[in-house]
Amino acid sequence: MEFAGLAERVACEDLVMFVNAAVTATGQREFHTGAERQRLSLAFLHEYVLVNYRELYAATLALAVNDLNAGLVVLNLLRTAQDVPLPRRKLEGALIAARLRSLPPQRVYRLLRALRAEGVNNRRTRAIVRDWVAGRPDLAFDAVKYRRHLAGAARHTHLRLPDEIGAVLFDWRRPKRYTTPILEAWRRAHYDQRAVYELPYTVAEGFAARHRIDRARLLARAGGQLTALERLRLQRATGVEADLHRTPLTRLAVYVLSLPRPERARRREELTAALRAAARRAAGRRAGTWGTVVGVLDDSYSSSGSGVKRRRPLAVALAMHYLLEALAGRHHTVWLTHTGDPLLVHPVGATPLGQRLLDGLRRRPDRLVVVSDGWDNAPPGQAAEVLRVWRERLDPEGRTSVVHLNPVYDADTFDVRRLAPAVPTVGIRDAEDAPALVELARFAAGTATFAQLRAYLDDLVEGFLR
Repeated sequence: MEFAGLAERVACEDLVMFVNAAVTATGQREFHTGAERQRLSLAFLHEYVLVNYRELYAATLALAVNDLNAGLVVLNLLRTAQDVPLPRRKLEGALIAARLRSLPPQRVYRLLRALRAEGVNNRRTRAIVRDWVAGRPDLAFDAVKYRRHLAGAARHTHLRLPDEIGAVLFDWRRPKRYTTPILEAWRRAHYDQRAVYELPYTVAEGFAARHRIDRARLLARAGGQLTALERLRLQRATGVEADLHRTPLTRLAVYVLSLPRPERARRREELTAALRAAARRAAGRRAGTWGTVVGVLDDSYSSSGSGVKRRRPLAVALAMHYLLEALAGRHHTVWLTHTGDPLLVHPVGATPLGQRLLDGLRRRPDRLVVVSDGWDNAPPGQAAEVLRVWRERLDPEGRTSVVHLNPVYDADTFDVRRLAPAVPTVGIRDAEDAPALVELARFAAGTATFAQLRAYLDDLVEGFLR
């Protein structure tokens, strides 16, 4: 019995460790670790959990794991399905199909290319690919935007495609005219500049280079077909007006931090209103239900991220400031260094987490939420000691719940860095996922049982599939 209890506790810790990694790790360089170490660490972790906890591994598709790791989970499940019992295989297939529908199409096409490279072409894979392609809202758009990827997937899985889609993929010059407008515009754009302006912007960009059409001219005539994300990406470079009130919270925070501080100050009212509106959308029905909340947010120099993830940790902290404001009845934020308007925050200095935790705990909140990469170094270990003394001496009844949300994966530990053993730590990539991740945090604290974790995942899977 004692051995069984230990095994279940290890399984619980292993799964939480994997979820933390799958939420935060993107295989890209971080402030403290390089991309290659991350990829090696992730590959080992996926293989370990797949072999030892396959059923739970599949269930993580229902969690807020990031797109990279969702794709890896799908790839690993499809290429190792030979000995899986039929009922479990059906559940895996349903989870895979549901997750693929929520992934960006470019990520799915990249996954299909990986399946083709590994020679994975069993019946279940062909059925999943067939159903995903059949469910695409605009297959004609995919045929011009992701032409090579769709053609490769069709060849590999023997897809039957509508006549014009098949023609544009494999013999586009044969038809003299297409009845589908986007396919006909794409055909004409090879030799007619006017057709370029009828195409979606991301497709038109390639033809614009061929016809030597500059970006300003292209945007002036085809800019109406930009998506909300394309508008946000192009706003600073071209002056295209973006709809900030439709942008998700963390993505909006990344954009705000990309602006020079004088511009943030000048547009304070507009940007603050957009961030608060995004936070209210993210909070949903949970708005105002968290009681008194103090957020301790990391704006140290390491929150600047890396060259490929510029200011991403700081953007998560900024987004959490506005989300906690929406979730709380009463809310107070403690930044490590910054004071004043949170819009003007920027990464600077060391990480004096211990002192700022004291400042937050003095307010005796119902919840203390720490958003930090966990590199407590001013002085090292002070945060852990503060939290230990608080829990053992000052708040043994646990009136204040403390949770640590960490946006940075630590490849050396296969997890996110923790502040203290008794404080639940979970990984976070998008602030919007924080309410669900705080629920998962109780399993990271080691106080919940493996049976409770299984029940929690079963409920998530059921809701995800429904």
